[in-house]
Amino acid sequence: MPPTFAAPDSLAVPLHVIDQAGMDDWLKQQDDSVRRWVEANGFTGARAQALVVPGSDGAPVMALAGYGDATQQARRRFLLAAAAQALPSGTYRIASGLSGQALETEAFGWLIDGYGFDRYRAQSGTARGLVAPEGVDAARIEAMAASEWLIRDLINTPASDMGPADLEAAARDLAESFGAGIDTIEGDDLLARNFPMIHTVGRASDRAPRLIDMRWGKAGPKLTLVGKGVCFDTGGLDIKPPRSMALMKKDMGGAATVLGLARMIMALDLPVQLRVLIPAVENAVSGNAFRPGDILTSRKGLTVEINNTDAEGRLVLADALALAGEDNPDLIVSMATLTGAARVAVGGDIAPYFTDDEGVAKALATAGAKVADPVWRLPFHPPYELDIEPGIADLDNAPGGGMAGAITAALFLRRFVEASRYVHFDIYAWSAAAAPGRTKGGFGQGARALLDALPALLKL
Repeated sequence: MPPTFAAPDSLAVPLHVIDQAGMDDWLKQQDDSVRRWVEANGFTGARAQALVVPGSDGAPVMALAGYGDATQQARRRFLLAAAAQALPSGTYRIASGLSGQALETEAFGWLIDGYGFDRYRAQSGTARGLVAPEGVDAARIEAMAASEWLIRDLINTPASDMGPADLEAAARDLAESFGAGIDTIEGDDLLARNFPMIHTVGRASDRAPRLIDMRWGKAGPKLTLVGKGVCFDTGGLDIKPPRSMALMKKDMGGAATVLGLARMIMALDLPVQLRVLIPAVENAVSGNAFRPGDILTSRKGLTVEINNTDAEGRLVLADALALAGEDNPDLIVSMATLTGAARVAVGGDIAPYFTDDEGVAKALATAGAKVADPVWRLPFHPPYELDIEPGIADLDNAPGGGMAGAITAALFLRRFVEASRYVHFDIYAWSAAAAPGRTKGGFGQGARALLDALPALLKL
């Protein structure tokens, strides 16, 4: 079930969020019995500490959640979720200690901390409900949390159950839920409709490639989201080694993330004309797989020399981006698990993005910091354009040298964009270990930052 706040309940336990610096002042305001209980149990306000304070009849009269010190607050996200994990089952309401954006962020963290991927095995856990705090936009938080669950479910589902047709089915379910229109171009029809690179990358699989095209909204600025939907990536004929292939069910993380962002936009009824384009393929190995050295002609007419069949994501995105620009949108955003180089540059916790628009960059940086969805700008560095021009064709899909791989991939994509404003996110979409607000496995990156930035980006 999608995460929601608990219904208001007079029996909900008041929860006081206390950091270490404020612990002494808080204790001074309590009666002797509370002070003795807190001190006897060693509660200091440290990160991840929690304590239930009983009344004279043994029933809880309040609960305490440690919020850590300034260093922990700077280094960690969702500190309330960390403390909540130590609380017993029950319903809680935040009584003190948080306000403003911190209150909204921590309430969101509480909701998503309850996520568990239970498609194949029941997940045990403690039921901890939270009453929507006063002063927050509960509907917005619930929409973001439910969308984050969708992103995680899609990424965590193995390729055996999340092929191109399954990804289409998920998009159709979402479209039906919000009254969006959806069309799909599949198989050889991709050639007939001039999407040659999507067809070429996906033709080796017995699961037909397709382009998913969803539209919602009748008025407002045009926003087009393009998500890489490589449902599994063997690397093609340039086959990946086993260790590199192990996580490739997540190679549709860009598609999952744009679907999650689209869900947020539709659930909140933002005044935009939304379009979502997802080239959904499986990069497989067979006799008709595309080869190193092949030269492909794209929808835009640019020719591309294939120097590595494992650099397939930028090929399918290129055709989708060319289509996106034909509609003259006000903003195009692409999201993809595109390069290992991006992970080397900023690690798996930060979503790097590229844009030529200073206003877009400023809005995203501000929004990412505000909503605890870290993003970082990388450059469209013009001198590296030479690296993606092989001479024998207009473009090279995998220039050699091993340097600036995230930038050259982004520059490649930019060649196919016809729009005044374009943002490309090169996300990781995977957590190797559990953390507060995050289980091990797939997770969303950049979507909440984009959602918060949209009013500035599109003048909503």
